[in-house]
Amino acid sequence: MRAAPLAVTALAAALLLTACGGGDDSDDKASASPKGGSACVVGPVDLEVGPANAAPAAGDTGNIPVTLINQSAPCTLEGFPAVGLKASGGTISLAKDKAAQPQKLTLAKGDSASFTITYVRGKAGAADSLDARTLDIALPGEETPHSYKWSYGPVEGKNGKAEDLNASVSAFGQAGD
Repeated sequence: MRAAPLAVTALAAALLLTACGGGDDSDDKASASPKGGSACVVGPVDLEVGPANAAPAAGDTGNIPVTLINQSAPCTLEGFPAVGLKASGGTISLAKDKAAQPQKLTLAKGDSASFTITYVRGKAGAADSLDARTLDIALPGEETPHSYKWSYGPVEGKNGKAEDLNASVSAFGQAGD
């Protein structure tokens, strides 16, 4: 009957290894390095804006998908991108979609993710509309946004205020297969 002492020895060894840090240290977040690499940044990650489902007339809703494709080492995305619309008076940040559930995504080389900008088209020249010319996008951790041409018309403001845009940005989601 040698099986019982052997099993007890194996169990004791497994417990000892776990107690010495051989197990999962998921509670020690401060010393753990991120699995999947560093934060994604534009450059190693390509950004493609559109093609859009543009709002054709004032009061209509439009959607603009933005796709990110990782061209380099694995990187991570978490939360929301920083998105703003720029007109002659400055840049106005878009609100985060309240219904969106942010998640942490790891993108290997060749993987893609996306987010969507949703907006309501305003009336051209109206005091409560922003005549946007530029779309600014920064990924989490980036301080300098990357600019793209905004060609989707004016954006409606909420409650008669152009500085409170009727527009939002979704969280990152996995794209492709």
